[in-house]
Amino acid sequence: MFSSTRMITAVFAALALASTGFAAPAPADGDVSSISARAVAPSSRFVIYSDNWVTGALPAASALKGYNVVALSFLTLNGAVDQAGNWATLSAADKTAKKTEYHNAGIKIIASAFGATDTPTTSGANAVNAANTMAQWVKTNGLDGIDVDYEDLGAMNRGDGAAEKWVSDFTTTLRKTLPQGQYILSHAPLAPWLAPNHQFAAGAYVKINQNVGSLIDWYNVQFYNQGLYGDCAGLLTSSGGAFPGSSLFEIPKNGIPLNKLVIGKPATAADASNGFMDAATLGSCVKQAKAKGWNGGVMVWQFPHADAAWIQSAKGGAF
Repeated sequence: MFSSTRMITAVFAALALASTGFAAPAPADGDVSSISARAVAPSSRFVIYSDNWVTGALPAASALKGYNVVALSFLTLNGAVDQAGNWATLSAADKTAKKTEYHNAGIKIIASAFGATDTPTTSGANAVNAANTMAQWVKTNGLDGIDVDYEDLGAMNRGDGAAEKWVSDFTTTLRKTLPQGQYILSHAPLAPWLAPNHQFAAGAYVKINQNVGSLIDWYNVQFYNQGLYGDCAGLLTSSGGAFPGSSLFEIPKNGIPLNKLVIGKPATAADASNGFMDAATLGSCVKQAKAKGWNGGVMVWQFPHADAAWIQSAKGGAF
């Protein structure tokens, strides 16, 4: 994901990371695992990431009307930072109150793991240990699940299978502590990883989906930062460019279910290097996709640049 604190940039021929550092905030104030709702995944997902600082970790639920999932970014190998860390500093009572407010509004609260600055495979992190630590953090902090925003581009580009194995092992381990039907588990892959070509010789997310796709509730697909997906045709039916086969309706040819694909877009041009659409234009694409049988939903990076008005427009009247 792309922001002033966590940034991913990419061009046609290659992908490159830009990184920054944060110190992890204080640990959670008490175990509030008992307040974690049994988070059955919605059939259409409207997801907003929150990385920029918000006092109290989350705005009033009314500010996010129209969404049903908010992802607090990020839970990293070095601990919770940014909005995930902000949440961890709340008292148990404040977490319970905010969870109740959001659940009453139909919104689940999850953490997003890694982001653009974490490189778990390249750095040699143990997938099982990392998953156990993060899963327990989710439970301790009373959240509804976790989003896996794995962006170890160097590992994936090497094509030796290490990235695919790492993500698969990590996902399998997460599910042992965060059972399906009780906790949300989404992933946020780059769109080209769902339709790999010679850049991703070991299969990227096509292979990961074969391995553990049944454990993943949906994919928040990053349709941006690739120099593609700038209009409805490129987004939906004919991506072309350096990553052919990676538009919404092309991806299922690789065995990935259409309705597990959530269209991810930046809220503003400043939230990504490219791939931005204004919400109304995106809404017209969403309406076209819905008419063709897709109902996966929409993801946006990030609050407060996107809000309730943004998602209403981005739904295009189709939902």
